[in-house]
Amino acid sequence: MTNAATLLLAVCFPALALWLVARYGWAQRLGTIALCYAAGLLVGNTGLLPPETLPARSQLAEVAIALALPMILFTMDVRAWSRTAPRALWSMGLAVTSVVAVATALVVAVSQNTDLPRAHELAGLAVGVYTGGTPNLAAIKVALDVDDTRYLLFNAFDTVISVAYLMFMVALGKAVFGRLLVAPAEASGGDQASPSAGGAHDEDYLPLLEGRGLRNAAMSLLLAVAIVGVAIGTAEVLTDGDAPALTITLVSSFGIVASLAPRVRRLEESYKAGMYLIYVFSFAVASMASLDTLAGTDIVLPAFIAATVFGSLALHALLCRLARIDVDTFLVTSVAAICSPAFVPLVARSLGNPSLLLSGITTGIIGYAVGTHLGIGLALLLAHFA
Repeated sequence: MTNAATLLLAVCFPALALWLVARYGWAQRLGTIALCYAAGLLVGNTGLLPPETLPARSQLAEVAIALALPMILFTMDVRAWSRTAPRALWSMGLAVTSVVAVATALVVAVSQNTDLPRAHELAGLAVGVYTGGTPNLAAIKVALDVDDTRYLLFNAFDTVISVAYLMFMVALGKAVFGRLLVAPAEASGGDQASPSAGGAHDEDYLPLLEGRGLRNAAMSLLLAVAIVGVAIGTAEVLTDGDAPALTITLVSSFGIVASLAPRVRRLEESYKAGMYLIYVFSFAVASMASLDTLAGTDIVLPAFIAATVFGSLALHALLCRLARIDVDTFLVTSVAAICSPAFVPLVARSLGNPSLLLSGITTGIIGYAVGTHLGIGLALLLAHFA
């Protein structure tokens, strides 16, 4: 298979995955990213993609994540953050603090007690995904030049452990943490979300094929290309060489700055177009991972991920008790951080408290905005001192 055919396969497969998710229950249960990972592993380990296409796949993965990150951030309304319920903002800050503290402590312990190479990467990946989500995780992978197999392993274990976390939070979270935290106040209705509040996070990508959606996606892509070009040029001037961590940080920062323009925020399809590029990235990265290496992993990585998720959950609950944050706000913001804004409606519905929907989604989007910066910064700091 030629480079062109390989790139075409990587770009088109996510469309097939989205079609399967929309049509079949088994695919919906797996999710689009899982399907892209599985397909990438399959074609990458069966010889369908020849070794000489590896540089093209690697370059595609880097380009996809660099363009996806600003596109996902374009639709944020930074000014609206001040209108989010103060308790939700405070709780999200405590969630981020908990993830950073636990990930840092675990990496220090791993560095001192094992010979695991580049342990600081784990802290960066954990902080990125457990304050933001998969886009942050992918961006940090590129910024820190994380090995493809380690990244895929991290994402695979994260998926399993996050499912266990989400099931616990939905089924038992209120009962367990309700004993520790104060009861929620009566909903005033002032924080109600509009019916479309979570619309950007569903799996309906058909608007991207319609006239207006296609135009918005194209304009978003062109703006992202310009931002990536400026970020690369700025990083080269500042460092006199290749600096992926700085480049990704600048791309994220410029994306947030661009979102301040109302015209950019009105590019509603930008988020889904960016997520489509995340799916392309997922397929390309998985195609470069070795199943032999995946099968030979030790217990350190899954133990680190589980300890980060549930350790930060416990610390977040303790800090919320000290701050007198109510249990519903704690549960919604915890899920927004650990999983993503897409799961906030599920938790708000299970709590019977729709008044938290908008603030939960907003705090999750804040996590998208800060996750990449925090993850890269912490990893580089630990690499220097730990």
